[in-house]
Amino acid sequence: MKGQTAATKELSLEKVLDLNEAGNLHGKLMNLRGADVAIDASAVERAGALCIQVLMSAAKTWEEEKLNFTFSKMSDALAKTMQLIGVNYDHLLAKESK
Repeated sequence: MKGQTAATKELSLEKVLDLNEAGNLHGKLMNLRGADVAIDASAVERAGALCIQVLMSAAKTWEEEKLNFTFSKMSDALAKTMQLIGVNYDHLLAKESK
């Protein structure tokens, strides 16, 4: 994927990514379509599988549209949850956060 440009939009995730947040997260992501996106997940304390599914679906959509979708920052809680449910997110980490 190409490097971040000035047109990159940043989305900061909520502390709790649960069933109630899934719809909101989807809406926020859809509002960012057409632009490179950097996700700041540093504040996430708890994440459910549905929100992770929304994020991974968005990553696939951005990839198909040949746009960047990266995690600029990721909390340990989100990283551990993704690992527990078997999601490989390494390719989505910004180079600075690896």
